[in-house]
Amino acid sequence: SCKVFYAKDPLKIVRAQGQYMFDEKGEKYLDCINNVAHVGHSHPYVIKAATKQMELLNTNSRFLHDNLVQYAQRLTATLPEKLSVCYFVNSGSEANDLALRLARQYRGHQDVITLD
Repeated sequence: SCKVFYAKDPLKIVRAQGQYMFDEKGEKYLDCINNVAHVGHSHPYVIKAATKQMELLNTNSRFLHDNLVQYAQRLTATLPEKLSVCYFVNSGSEANDLALRLARQYRGHQDVITLD
């Protein structure tokens, strides 16, 4: 049920830097689909911050840690007061699942309308 992008001429991407991805032949492609528009691939600041965190603790958000609270406080300080709760999730699928569960709880209904 999974489809490979560009099935007739599939790309084998082996590395990425900034906004570009490179295939095994060194051909450069502008990345418009991998959610890197904010900082790009291999951003030195992100690598440094991620390395520092992984050296300390590499886990998900189901355990308490001060960094989660500090990040939530910094994030909500930039938002309107009504947006004062953060839910940290791992992926778009998790975010969609959580949003659906919250909506069902809030409205008391199980019905969903979706577009295909």
